[in-house]
Amino acid sequence: MKISVWDTYVPREDGKTMHFDILVPSTMEEKGSIFGYGREYLSSKPFQTAELSSKECKFCHMEHAPDAIADIIHKKGYYIIEMENCE
Repeated sequence: MKISVWDTYVPREDGKTMHFDILVPSTMEEKGSIFGYGREYLSSKPFQTAELSSKECKFCHMEHAPDAIADIIHKKGYYIIEMENCE
């Protein structure tokens, strides 16, 4: 499965910056939906963050997803890769 990777940096209330990638099917171009996936992910965190918009979340590149990640994207619509300060 070919996917789009959206590189995302969101400030946390404690001054740290979260860095995570939102992975979606390469055919998805609706930014509102992609940002909605990011907001859904952020709402699962026990700390407050800044809003997520095009300033924090930008298209990075396309690649092929491993089967395990592709399966999750098929079921959920997206996948998050946590990079920094996500816990």
